[in-house]
Amino acid sequence: MTRTRIKICGLTREADVADAIAAGADALGFVLYEGSPRHVTLARACALARRLPPFVTPVLLFVNASPQELSQAVQALPQALLQFHGDESPEQCEAVARPYLRAARITPQVDLLDFARRFHSAQALLLDAHVEAYGGGGKVFDWSLIPPGVRLPVVLSGGLNPANVTDGVSLVRPWAVDVSSGVELSKGVKSAELMRRFCNAVREADDRLGA
Repeated sequence: MTRTRIKICGLTREADVADAIAAGADALGFVLYEGSPRHVTLARACALARRLPPFVTPVLLFVNASPQELSQAVQALPQALLQFHGDESPEQCEAVARPYLRAARITPQVDLLDFARRFHSAQALLLDAHVEAYGGGGKVFDWSLIPPGVRLPVVLSGGLNPANVTDGVSLVRPWAVDVSSGVELSKGVKSAELMRRFCNAVREADDRLGA
């Protein structure tokens, strides 16, 4: 049993970055998709990422970004992990030659084993709910749709919050969990208390599994 990693996504403010780090987050996500209410510019993401201490990873989230946008981001923040959340092909994800997460929007029709095979070069699959817009919209998907035998690390996302993440970790046993709206006061504005409770709930689940 290894410790479940924690990613907090959609950071827009310096204070929230500091609070997320204090809560124990392993990675912080910055949304470079203009269609998101949590969107930040590349310059803003870089400024926030400079506040991260060693061993806390910045993650840049893209939705169908152009090769030029990806190249600029990689040059500006070379230590970042990339997260592709749109309709990107394996070739598009691999073209930047950087470690990446690939989001999968889960429905009963999604063949996750085939998806993992196609994106075998990903560091992990981020499993999210399927909604009309990109992103999970704070919705929980049916965790029983995750088949056994996925040959990539799994990042559980989609509607997680301090009240349900313990069950998510216990039932799915993901490599990591990802949260955004579940620790917010409003879109893009995080709650220090909710982030602290979320991280504590993940640790509680790990302790239970370890016992």
